[in-house]
This record gives sequence, C-alpha cells and structure tokens, in this order.
Amino acid sequence: MQRADAPADRPLAVTFRALQLGDLLVAVPALRALRRGLPEHRLVLATSAWLEPVVRLIDAVDGLVPVRALGDPLPFAPGAIDVVVNLHGGGQQSAAVVDAAGARLVVRHAVVPGEPGPSWIEEQHERERWVRLTAAFGLPGDPADVRIARPAARSPAQGAAVVHVGAAFPSREWPADRFAAVARSLAAEGRRVVFSGSAAERPRALGVAALAGLPDAAVLAGATDLEGFVALIADASLVVTADTGAGHLASAFATPSVVLFGPVPPSRWGPPPGPHVALTHPELLLGDAFAARPDPALAAVTVAEVLAAIERLPVL
Repeated sequence: MQRADAPADRPLAVTFRALQLGDLLVAVPALRALRRGLPEHRLVLATSAWLEPVVRLIDAVDGLVPVRALGDPLPFAPGAIDVVVNLHGGGQQSAAVVDAAGARLVVRHAVVPGEPGPSWIEEQHERERWVRLTAAFGLPGDPADVRIARPAARSPAQGAAVVHVGAAFPSREWPADRFAAVARSLAAEGRRVVFSGSAAERPRALGVAALAGLPDAAVLAGATDLEGFVALIADASLVVTADTGAGHLASAFATPSVVLFGPVPPSRWGPPPGPHVALTHPELLLGDAFAARPDPALAAVTVAEVLAAIERLPVL
C-alpha cells in the first residue's frame, strides 16, 4: 500500500471513516464506488491507524492516513484535497471535519435543509447508507460488494469452527453458558472448535472453553494480532458470533456464519446475501447500546436456534 503522504501526480480523494473494524467493513461497497467513479484519483482512507492490516486488503484504497479523534482536522495542507468524503456519520461534527478540508467536492449528507447531499435516514442499513450517499454524487455502487482480499498470514486454526465470545459492550454479549453449549455440540460432531476475541476478552473465552469442556489451547483470544485474526476468520469453516467485527469479516470472506443481534437489529447491520444467518427477536428489542446486560432481543436467542441455524449452512 502506498503511503498516504507519498508524493503523487494524481488528484487526491480522502475518505473519512475513523471508527472500528465492523464500521470499516460495511464501508467497503462505498469505497469501491469511489474507486470506480474516481479512477484518476489517489484514494486515501482517513481512519484508525490500527486498522491498516485490513485496509491493505481493500483493493479500492491506495493509502491510509491515521486519525485519532472525531474533532481532529484531516492532516493535509489547504488545497491538497480534491474530493473529500464523509463516511463517518451524518452529524455536525463529522461534517465540520470534511468541510474544513477545503476540497473542490465535498461528499456528505446534508446537515441542514438546502445543502447538497441526501438527508440522513436513521433506520437505513449501513452498507446501503453509504452507497446511497456516493450515488447521490454520481458515484453508484453495490451494497453487497463487501469482499476483501485474503491476508498473507496463515490461519492459526485452518478450517476450524470459530466461536467469537466477545463484544464491544455488555448489551451485545450473548451468555457464556450458551456459547459453551454451542461449542460443546460442535466439538461432539468432530469439529475443531477455537475461541476468538481480544486480549481483554481472553478471560471470558477461557471461561467459555472450560464450560464447554475444551482445553485452554483452544482459546486464541488475545493470542493473535489483527492480521492473524483476519486469517482465522477467512479460513474458518464456521463463525458463531454476536454483532461484532468477526461477523463482518465472515461476510467479507463468505465464511458461513451465525450472527446474533441486539441491541442493533440486522436490518441496520446484518450480513449481505450469502452463507450467513442473522438471529434476533426484534419484538423484544430495547436498542440501548450502553446497557449493562444483553439486550432482550439478543438474550432471547436460544442455543437450539443457533444449532438449527448452523444446520442450514453449508459445511466447508
């Protein structure tokens, strides 16, 4: 990948998306739309620096410039950017960041009536949201165009069934004993089962493994870097996860997956068409992302529902 600050004789397009792994992956269709619509431009993604191993796998992007916080200005000299795109959000703060770049063309949602760009639709699916935005500026895309390249790293557990036990907030954490019951059932079928997650989620993963009767060696949470985690999901036979980056990676590689939703519904963040099943109980949804316990829509998903969903998926 070309350094974002490297000299170039092409006009510069900068896309702002300073969020997490799942946020990056749902923006891939819009990034592809920008690449097709701006073939002469050098397309740089302004995002969280730790995401660079994944950004390298998106063939639409030429470089990355790290940004740390929403209020920080884009690190380019005035007049350097020809096109700037706000894939971060639809509010005043992110609009101010891209407006301050002084670009010839600013691609963003309208914040006040009468501005260029589409209005923000809160309930729209994220992939469709960003493709609708680019299309409004003559840059159409396909919201199902989520595939990224496989990493060079080898999977630490080729062909394993991956149970991803963590989540960003307690509201998204499916109960540990239910993850364990699913893992125990998969192991009883003769599948190799491993548990993924971050270093902070390793104690939870170890607890789930113990409940499932599986050894600590099956716990990869905290034992892989980001590229290794991507390779693990890319080469898995199955992924079972709450609504996390692991689920979006499974979509990016068409890895069969069961993704459990709440407090955000799959109508907003669910997988594209493919070997994926989204489970939730939408009639119970509270939608409080910062709740201290699992959303009722997620908590109502049973082990039997997950195992039945797995039965409907292709076996790799």
